[in-house]
Amino acid sequence: MAYTAKNGSTQTALSDINITPLVDVVLVLLVIFMITAPVLQSGIEVAVPKTKTVKQITQQRTVVTIDSQQRVYLDDKPVNVNDLPSLLQQKGMDPTHQVIYVRADQKVPFGAFASVMDAVKQAGITNISIVTRPIESPSSQ
Repeated sequence: MAYTAKNGSTQTALSDINITPLVDVVLVLLVIFMITAPVLQSGIEVAVPKTKTVKQITQQRTVVTIDSQQRVYLDDKPVNVNDLPSLLQQKGMDPTHQVIYVRADQKVPFGAFASVMDAVKQAGITNISIVTRPIESPSSQ
């Protein structure tokens, strides 16, 4: 919008918005979400055991969780351990190629863990991985 000043010169109004700070904020938020998304895989609190060798999970997989009260969850949904084989078969994947991750609280008795492992094997799935966390080195404590 142009207007004429008292001295006769024409000036234009400054109406451009600087979007550089907006782009900076959006990119920072994008990076934060990209970093935290893999960490937020499961909302169930489980104190998994610590081991020296840990493999990072990079893609979304089917996770069976056993919490400290021995409740069983399939991808954050509570299930009965007796229904687990049929629920895993309903996923629609070939059982020979399907990978199951089992997260168990370190306080869970071996009998409960073994019954969940048996239920997964009843579904025809033999590729089972146990979720653990790395042992921290003494220098980081």
